[in-house]
Amino acid sequence: MTKCIGILTSGGDCAGLNATIRAVALRAHHGYGWKTVGISHGTHGLLHRPVAAEPLDPSRLDAVLARQGGTFLGTTNRGNPFAFPMADGSKKDRSAEMVEGLRELHLDGLIGVGGDGSLEILRRLLGGTHLPFIGIPKTIDNDVFNTERAIGYSTAIAIATEALDRLQPTGASHDRVMVLEVMGRDAGHIAIAAGIAGGADIALIPEVEWRLDRVAARVDQLRRTGRTSALVVVAEAAGDSHRGGPKGGERLGDASIGGWLAHRLTEMTGSEARATVLGHVQRGAQPTAEDRLLAAAFGVRAVDLLAAGKADRMVGWWNRTVIDVPLEKVVGRSRTVDPQGALIRTARALGICLGDEG
Repeated sequence: MTKCIGILTSGGDCAGLNATIRAVALRAHHGYGWKTVGISHGTHGLLHRPVAAEPLDPSRLDAVLARQGGTFLGTTNRGNPFAFPMADGSKKDRSAEMVEGLRELHLDGLIGVGGDGSLEILRRLLGGTHLPFIGIPKTIDNDVFNTERAIGYSTAIAIATEALDRLQPTGASHDRVMVLEVMGRDAGHIAIAAGIAGGADIALIPEVEWRLDRVAARVDQLRRTGRTSALVVVAEAAGDSHRGGPKGGERLGDASIGGWLAHRLTEMTGSEARATVLGHVQRGAQPTAEDRLLAAAFGVRAVDLLAAGKADRMVGWWNRTVIDVPLEKVVGRSRTVDPQGALIRTARALGICLGDEG
């Protein structure tokens, strides 16, 4: 009998998701003669009756789809199945309803594309079933454990680097300190990579403890050498590693770290500082060639794992090849920037200030 597998995207959107869906459906069809069903809006589609899902016709999944950002299946980063928010403000365990939705689809396997949180929830959801599950890592933060790359990261770096490229001449024209805040919920991968690629003078990340006075001192040092502008990139979570400063233990409050930093640098250095919060711009745009390649490789490997009878595993990228690892070695963990790693050493060698040295 012809097998049927399902695929869903969960968590925040990013570039490369459509290319992943396409790769899964094409590999299933051309490699094994299987059908593929796309589930709408992550696990939320499983709550509909009938389930919100659609067959993925390979003839309609052309290369144009691989070039498009976002996910045509839709996704969600809200609504934990085990504590689902209800209209009255209460929370309800709706995991059994979602499992029943999966049964209605009569699937022979499920592929979930998500970050560490989404993969953990999906693994738990399918734990009481016999449905084989394979995870594909995607997140612009690149913090999924046991993979060097996640889908969406390459595009996010490209966008952040382009933003720095555009801010630099503006800062130089107006003698300003330009502060760019990038995403990075718990990790500074985007900030440090874009900082190096975009020629930032200062890069602040949550993995390196930094002091405001040392950042200000770097701006003053640049002015003494004749520079009238400076380029700063800061991860959104870098405030968690801010220590001390002139007033000691100053709290960021509810302010954006980028906006707060620009305000304080203006006060401390006398240089006009302006902040740009890149935000969700990093999630959009056409995926880079690297993200498309990664999506294709991950999608093919995920289907091959199901064909081999494997389950409860995640595909990943390690040492220039596609691997797969047990999900139990992924969920509940994260891969942050190594303070002693190659990117940090490179940044220091280039004279980029990380805010931790005088």
